[in-house]
Amino acid sequence: MAASEKRRSSPAAAVAGSDQVRPSLPSNGAPSESEAEFLLQAGVSDMVREALLKVLEARPEEPVDFLAGYFERLAQSGPEEPEAGETLSAGGEPRGLLRGRLGRALWYLSLAHHSHRMAFNNNVSVAYDLLSAGGRRKKPGVSGKLYSELLRLMCQDKGAPEDIALPLLHKVTCRDHEAVPFDIFRYGVLTCLVLLEFLTKADLLFNALGGSSGAVDKRVCAAVLGTLEDALCPAEVAAPIRFLEAGSKLGPDCLASAMDKALAERKPSVAMKKEEFLQRASSIFVARVKPVE
Repeated sequence: MAASEKRRSSPAAAVAGSDQVRPSLPSNGAPSESEAEFLLQAGVSDMVREALLKVLEARPEEPVDFLAGYFERLAQSGPEEPEAGETLSAGGEPRGLLRGRLGRALWYLSLAHHSHRMAFNNNVSVAYDLLSAGGRRKKPGVSGKLYSELLRLMCQDKGAPEDIALPLLHKVTCRDHEAVPFDIFRYGVLTCLVLLEFLTKADLLFNALGGSSGAVDKRVCAAVLGTLEDALCPAEVAAPIRFLEAGSKLGPDCLASAMDKALAERKPSVAMKKEEFLQRASSIFVARVKPVE
Protein backbone atom coordinates (compact mmCIF):
# COMPACT_ATOMS: atom_id res chain seq x y z
CA MET A 1 0.00 0.00 0.00
CA ALA A 2 2.83 2.35 0.91
CA ALA A 3 4.60 1.51 -2.33
CA SER A 4 1.39 2.22 -4.28
CA GLU A 5 0.98 5.61 -2.59
CA LYS A 6 4.59 6.38 -3.36
CA ARG A 7 4.09 5.57 -7.05
CA ARG A 8 0.97 7.75 -7.23
CA SER A 9 2.70 10.67 -5.58
CA SER A 10 5.93 10.44 -7.56
CA PRO A 11 4.77 12.53 -10.60
CA ALA A 12 3.62 15.33 -8.34
CA ALA A 13 6.80 15.08 -6.36
CA ALA A 14 8.81 15.25 -9.53
CA VAL A 15 6.98 18.37 -10.61
CA ALA A 16 7.29 19.93 -7.20
CA GLY A 17 10.98 19.20 -7.12
CA SER A 18 11.63 20.11 -10.69
CA ASP A 19 13.04 23.52 -9.73
CA GLN A 20 15.73 21.71 -7.79
CA VAL A 21 16.92 19.50 -10.67
CA ARG A 22 16.18 21.68 -13.70
CA PRO A 23 19.11 23.87 -14.75
CA SER A 24 18.33 27.49 -14.06
CA LEU A 25 17.81 29.82 -17.00
CA PRO A 26 18.73 33.48 -17.14
CA SER A 27 15.91 36.01 -16.93
CA ASN A 28 15.82 36.30 -20.74
CA GLY A 29 15.12 32.55 -21.10
CA ALA A 30 18.34 31.77 -23.00
CA PRO A 31 20.50 28.77 -22.03
CA SER A 32 23.34 29.49 -19.62
CA GLU A 33 26.89 29.54 -20.94
CA SER A 34 27.58 26.00 -19.71
CA GLU A 35 24.42 24.66 -21.41
CA ALA A 36 25.21 26.43 -24.68
CA GLU A 37 28.73 25.05 -24.52
CA PHE A 38 27.39 21.52 -24.01
CA LEU A 39 25.05 21.83 -27.02
CA LEU A 40 27.92 23.14 -29.13
CA GLN A 41 30.36 20.44 -28.08
CA ALA A 42 27.78 17.68 -28.57
CA GLY A 43 27.03 18.95 -32.07
CA VAL A 44 23.34 19.37 -31.27
CA SER A 45 23.20 22.99 -32.40
CA ASP A 46 24.67 22.22 -35.80
CA MET A 47 22.44 19.14 -36.14
CA VAL A 48 19.25 21.05 -35.42
CA ARG A 49 20.30 23.93 -37.65
CA GLU A 50 20.96 21.52 -40.52
CA ALA A 51 17.60 19.81 -39.99
CA LEU A 52 15.75 23.14 -40.06
CA LEU A 53 17.58 24.12 -43.25
CA LYS A 54 16.49 20.86 -44.85
CA VAL A 55 12.87 21.57 -43.90
CA LEU A 56 13.09 25.03 -45.42
CA GLU A 57 14.67 23.61 -48.56
CA ALA A 58 12.23 20.74 -49.04
CA ARG A 59 9.10 22.53 -47.70
CA PRO A 60 7.31 19.20 -47.07
CA GLU A 61 3.55 19.03 -46.56
CA GLU A 62 4.13 17.41 -43.15
CA PRO A 63 7.18 19.12 -41.56
CA VAL A 64 6.95 17.14 -38.31
CA ASP A 65 6.93 13.81 -40.15
CA PHE A 66 9.83 15.03 -42.29
CA LEU A 67 11.88 15.94 -39.19
CA ALA A 68 11.03 12.63 -37.51
CA GLY A 69 12.23 10.71 -40.55
CA TYR A 70 15.28 12.94 -40.86
CA PHE A 71 16.46 12.36 -37.30
CA GLU A 72 15.60 8.66 -37.46
CA ARG A 73 17.75 8.25 -40.55
CA LEU A 74 20.48 10.36 -38.97
CA ALA A 75 20.51 8.10 -35.93
CA GLN A 76 20.85 5.03 -38.15
CA SER A 77 23.75 6.44 -40.14
CA GLY A 78 26.34 6.60 -37.43
CA PRO A 79 29.96 5.52 -37.89
CA GLU A 80 30.20 2.23 -39.73
CA GLU A 81 32.82 -0.42 -39.25
CA PRO A 82 33.57 -3.24 -41.68
CA GLU A 83 32.51 -6.67 -40.53
CA ALA A 84 35.12 -9.33 -39.92
CA GLY A 85 35.81 -11.35 -43.07
CA GLU A 86 33.71 -9.04 -45.23
CA THR A 87 34.53 -9.17 -48.94
CA LEU A 88 35.85 -6.10 -50.72
CA SER A 89 34.38 -4.31 -53.69
CA ALA A 90 36.32 -3.69 -56.89
CA GLY A 91 37.44 -0.36 -55.41
CA GLY A 92 38.92 -2.05 -52.33
CA GLU A 93 36.12 -1.04 -49.97
CA PRO A 94 34.09 -3.44 -47.76
CA ARG A 95 30.80 -4.11 -49.52
CA GLY A 96 28.74 -3.34 -46.42
CA LEU A 97 30.20 0.16 -46.18
CA LEU A 98 29.63 0.65 -49.89
CA ARG A 99 25.94 -0.29 -49.56
CA GLY A 100 25.67 2.10 -46.61
CA ARG A 101 27.05 4.99 -48.64
CA LEU A 102 24.69 4.22 -51.49
CA GLY A 103 21.75 4.19 -49.09
CA ARG A 104 22.72 7.54 -47.58
CA ALA A 105 23.22 9.05 -51.03
CA LEU A 106 19.73 7.91 -52.09
CA TRP A 107 18.31 9.35 -48.88
CA TYR A 108 19.84 12.77 -49.52
CA LEU A 109 18.52 12.73 -53.08
CA SER A 110 15.00 12.12 -51.74
CA LEU A 111 14.98 15.07 -49.33
CA ALA A 112 13.89 17.70 -51.86
CA HIS A 113 11.98 17.59 -55.14
CA HIS A 114 14.10 18.30 -58.20
CA SER A 115 11.96 21.36 -58.97
CA HIS A 116 13.42 23.03 -55.85
CA ARG A 117 16.60 23.75 -57.72
CA MET A 118 18.83 25.12 -54.97
CA ALA A 119 17.88 22.44 -52.42
CA PHE A 120 18.14 19.70 -55.02
CA ASN A 121 21.58 20.86 -56.16
CA ASN A 122 22.79 20.94 -52.56
CA ASN A 123 21.57 17.39 -51.95
CA VAL A 124 23.11 16.14 -55.19
CA SER A 125 26.39 17.68 -54.11
CA VAL A 126 26.23 15.91 -50.74
CA ALA A 127 25.40 12.58 -52.44
CA TYR A 128 28.28 13.06 -54.86
CA ASP A 129 30.73 13.74 -52.02
CA LEU A 130 29.48 10.69 -50.12
CA LEU A 131 30.11 8.41 -53.08
CA SER A 132 33.46 10.03 -53.90
CA ALA A 133 34.84 9.15 -50.46
CA GLY A 134 36.33 5.78 -49.57
CA GLY A 135 37.90 3.04 -51.62
CA ARG A 136 41.31 3.10 -53.26
CA ARG A 137 40.57 5.09 -56.39
CA LYS A 138 43.32 7.36 -57.66
CA LYS A 139 41.11 9.53 -59.87
CA PRO A 140 38.82 12.12 -58.26
CA GLY A 141 35.08 11.72 -58.59
CA VAL A 142 32.56 8.89 -58.41
CA SER A 143 33.38 5.68 -60.24
CA GLY A 144 31.21 4.84 -63.22
CA LYS A 145 30.23 1.55 -61.61
CA LEU A 146 29.03 3.21 -58.40
CA TYR A 147 27.21 5.92 -60.34
CA SER A 148 25.40 3.34 -62.46
CA GLU A 149 24.45 1.32 -59.38
CA LEU A 150 23.00 4.44 -57.74
CA LEU A 151 20.78 5.15 -60.76
CA ARG A 152 19.69 1.51 -60.96
CA LEU A 153 18.72 1.48 -57.27
CA MET A 154 16.91 4.79 -57.65
CA CYS A 155 14.71 3.39 -60.42
CA GLN A 156 14.24 0.09 -58.59
CA ASP A 157 13.22 1.73 -55.30
CA LYS A 158 10.56 3.79 -57.10
CA GLY A 159 9.10 0.68 -58.74
CA ALA A 160 10.09 1.46 -62.32
CA PRO A 161 9.87 -1.74 -64.41
CA GLU A 162 13.29 -2.96 -65.52
CA ASP A 163 12.34 -3.00 -69.22
CA ILE A 164 11.43 0.70 -68.93
CA ALA A 165 14.43 1.80 -66.84
CA LEU A 166 17.14 -0.03 -68.82
CA PRO A 167 16.87 1.98 -72.07
CA LEU A 168 17.33 5.20 -70.10
CA LEU A 169 20.18 3.79 -68.01
CA HIS A 170 22.00 2.77 -71.17
CA LYS A 171 21.94 6.42 -72.22
CA VAL A 172 23.03 8.11 -69.00
CA THR A 173 25.42 5.66 -67.31
CA CYS A 174 29.19 5.55 -67.77
CA ARG A 175 31.80 2.83 -68.08
CA ASP A 176 32.71 1.15 -64.80
CA HIS A 177 36.31 2.39 -64.81
CA GLU A 178 35.49 6.02 -65.62
CA ALA A 179 35.57 8.84 -63.10
CA VAL A 180 32.20 10.59 -63.33
CA PRO A 181 32.37 14.39 -62.99
CA PHE A 182 29.73 16.22 -60.99
CA ASP A 183 27.88 17.64 -64.01
CA ILE A 184 27.36 14.18 -65.49
CA PHE A 185 26.37 12.81 -62.07
CA ARG A 186 23.74 15.52 -61.65
CA TYR A 187 22.47 15.03 -65.20
CA GLY A 188 21.97 11.30 -64.71
CA VAL A 189 20.27 11.66 -61.34
CA LEU A 190 17.96 14.42 -62.59
CA THR A 191 17.05 12.52 -65.77
CA CYS A 192 16.11 9.40 -63.80
CA LEU A 193 13.99 11.40 -61.38
CA VAL A 194 12.18 13.14 -64.24
CA LEU A 195 11.50 9.77 -65.90
CA LEU A 196 10.10 8.39 -62.65
CA GLU A 197 7.76 11.37 -62.32
CA PHE A 198 6.84 11.07 -65.99
CA LEU A 199 5.82 7.45 -65.42
CA THR A 200 3.66 8.48 -62.47
CA LYS A 201 1.87 11.04 -64.63
CA ALA A 202 1.49 8.54 -67.47
CA ASP A 203 -0.05 6.06 -65.04
CA LEU A 204 -2.56 8.69 -63.90
CA LEU A 205 -3.32 9.57 -67.50
CA PHE A 206 -4.04 5.93 -68.37
CA ASN A 207 -6.42 5.67 -65.42
CA ALA A 208 -8.14 8.88 -66.51
CA LEU A 209 -8.72 7.33 -69.92
CA GLY A 210 -10.74 4.63 -68.20
CA GLY A 211 -8.02 2.21 -67.28
CA SER A 212 -9.47 1.18 -63.93
CA SER A 213 -10.29 -2.18 -65.50
CA GLY A 214 -6.69 -2.57 -66.67
CA ALA A 215 -7.22 -1.88 -70.38
CA VAL A 216 -8.34 1.01 -72.62
CA ASP A 217 -9.43 1.26 -76.25
CA LYS A 218 -6.23 1.12 -78.28
CA ARG A 219 -7.40 3.87 -80.63
CA VAL A 220 -7.74 6.27 -77.71
CA CYS A 221 -4.34 5.32 -76.31
CA ALA A 222 -2.67 5.71 -79.70
CA ALA A 223 -4.23 9.16 -80.13
CA VAL A 224 -3.01 10.29 -76.71
CA LEU A 225 0.47 8.86 -77.24
CA GLY A 226 0.66 10.52 -80.64
CA THR A 227 -0.25 13.87 -79.11
CA LEU A 228 2.34 13.32 -76.38
CA GLU A 229 5.03 12.55 -78.94
CA ASP A 230 4.12 15.61 -80.97
CA ALA A 231 4.31 17.78 -77.86
CA LEU A 232 7.76 16.47 -76.93
CA CYS A 233 9.23 16.97 -80.39
CA PRO A 234 11.82 19.74 -80.22
CA ALA A 235 10.84 22.94 -82.01
CA GLU A 236 13.15 25.54 -83.50
CA VAL A 237 12.16 28.16 -80.92
CA ALA A 238 13.42 29.34 -77.55
CA ALA A 239 12.85 27.03 -74.57
CA PRO A 240 10.09 29.03 -72.78
CA ILE A 241 7.98 29.23 -75.96
CA ARG A 242 8.59 25.55 -76.70
CA PHE A 243 7.37 24.59 -73.24
CA LEU A 244 4.23 26.68 -73.65
CA GLU A 245 3.50 25.03 -76.99
CA ALA A 246 3.97 21.58 -75.47
CA GLY A 247 1.62 22.46 -72.63
CA SER A 248 -1.06 23.67 -75.02
CA LYS A 249 -0.84 20.48 -77.08
CA LEU A 250 -1.31 18.39 -73.95
CA GLY A 251 -4.26 20.45 -72.72
CA PRO A 252 -7.66 18.81 -72.19
CA ASP A 253 -9.17 20.36 -75.35
CA CYS A 254 -6.39 19.11 -77.61
CA LEU A 255 -6.41 15.63 -76.09
CA ALA A 256 -10.20 15.41 -76.29
CA SER A 257 -10.13 16.42 -79.95
CA ALA A 258 -7.51 13.77 -80.74
CA MET A 259 -9.51 11.06 -78.95
CA ASP A 260 -12.78 12.04 -80.65
CA LYS A 261 -11.08 11.87 -84.02
CA ALA A 262 -9.67 8.41 -83.24
CA LEU A 263 -13.02 7.06 -82.10
CA ALA A 264 -14.71 8.44 -85.22
CA GLU A 265 -12.71 6.05 -87.39
CA ARG A 266 -14.67 2.91 -88.15
CA LYS A 267 -12.02 0.35 -87.34
CA PRO A 268 -12.12 -2.79 -85.20
CA SER A 269 -11.24 -1.91 -81.64
CA VAL A 270 -8.80 -3.78 -79.44
CA ALA A 271 -7.63 -2.99 -75.91
CA MET A 272 -4.25 -1.71 -74.71
CA LYS A 273 -3.02 -2.69 -71.27
CA LYS A 274 -1.34 -0.31 -68.88
CA GLU A 275 2.05 -2.01 -69.22
CA GLU A 276 2.08 -1.41 -72.98
CA PHE A 277 0.90 2.18 -72.56
CA LEU A 278 3.66 2.97 -70.04
CA GLN A 279 6.25 1.22 -72.20
CA ARG A 280 5.34 3.27 -75.26
CA ALA A 281 5.11 6.51 -73.28
CA SER A 282 8.53 5.93 -71.71
CA SER A 283 10.08 5.19 -75.10
CA ILE A 284 8.86 8.61 -76.29
CA PHE A 285 10.58 10.20 -73.28
CA VAL A 286 13.82 8.21 -73.56
CA ALA A 287 14.11 9.01 -77.28
CA ARG A 288 14.46 12.70 -76.33
CA VAL A 289 17.19 12.10 -73.72
CA LYS A 290 20.69 13.13 -74.76
CA PRO A 291 23.14 10.26 -74.17
CA VAL A 292 26.24 10.70 -72.00
CA GLU A 293 29.39 10.68 -74.08
